[in-house]
Amino acid sequence: MTLYSFGRFHVHLGKERAFEEALREVLTPTREEPGCLEIHGYRSLRDARLFYIHSRWTEEAAFDRHAKLPHTVKFLQLVEGLIDHPLDMTRTERIA
Repeated sequence: MTLYSFGRFHVHLGKERAFEEALREVLTPTREEPGCLEIHGYRSLRDARLFYIHSRWTEEAAFDRHAKLPHTVKFLQLVEGLIDHPLDMTRTERIA
């Protein structure tokens, strides 16, 4: 079953560039991971401090492996200091 992951990140004022750089840095190695079908980063058009990550994986086990890799762990540790809310990641399945 394909896994779809969504992440929402609202960053502290003035931290937009730092978040965008961290996001760009983690996307390249993630795209090369076995099981990653696609991953993209997005920025809201109406709130420059609001970012999203959407990824698609062959299976949940591939995403579980991804979550433990050094580049992912480094990204999440950095991001926790940049966002103004608890980490918001959701694993989903497509229903329609």
